[in-house]
Amino acid sequence: MVRTILVVDDDREIRDVLHIYLQNEGYHVWEAEDGTQALEILGREKVHLIILDVMMPKMDGIKACLKIREESSIPIIMLSSKEEYLDKITGLSTGADDYVTKPFNPLELIARVKAQLRRQNYLTANQASDVSEICIEDLIIHKDHHRVTVRGKEIALTPIEFSILELLASSLGQVFSIDKIYQNVWKEHHAYYSENTVMVHIRNIREKIELHPREPQFIKTVWGVGYKIEK
Repeated sequence: MVRTILVVDDDREIRDVLHIYLQNEGYHVWEAEDGTQALEILGREKVHLIILDVMMPKMDGIKACLKIREESSIPIIMLSSKEEYLDKITGLSTGADDYVTKPFNPLELIARVKAQLRRQNYLTANQASDVSEICIEDLIIHKDHHRVTVRGKEIALTPIEFSILELLASSLGQVFSIDKIYQNVWKEHHAYYSENTVMVHIRNIREKIELHPREPQFIKTVWGVGYKIEK
């Protein structure tokens, strides 16, 4: 099956370059120059992944990402010319799965696209064969429906956040390094990522599931090693 990628950026040169690289990899490509156009395309076309610029006219990438996440868990890779840590946190906190800073190497971005699609395929293929629920005290992970409830309340997690939580919860007591989390969740080697990417996602999960994120009940930090959920 041919996968369809939506490239959303107000810079025509960037759209043209990505279109060529993605098309050479066998993907079908749609283009939009702002968030409003992107939502229109998503309303009528089947799209498997979105490359979404942050700074755009009419509707920027942050607002567009929030709108998309109201209805869809489609993988989203954010693009931004800003390098500040807070901008990355904002992008990932709105529901993006990955973040790439401009200027970027197109081959790196293609590698990240492939990693996100591999992860999506892996989740789909393994969803039916696994135990459908993981219960840890008052935290319940409904694997077949990609839902999480804590203390009886449903929690909205992004696809990446859900995958990280599921990974830790499926191996209680096992400590996962940042590298191991990245390799297991993103399904690729760690050459193209920043440690901050995983750390931001962990922080976001804690903010959503923990009563006291600074003193977590579920996801524990093993200093100098990684993260775990205790038995």
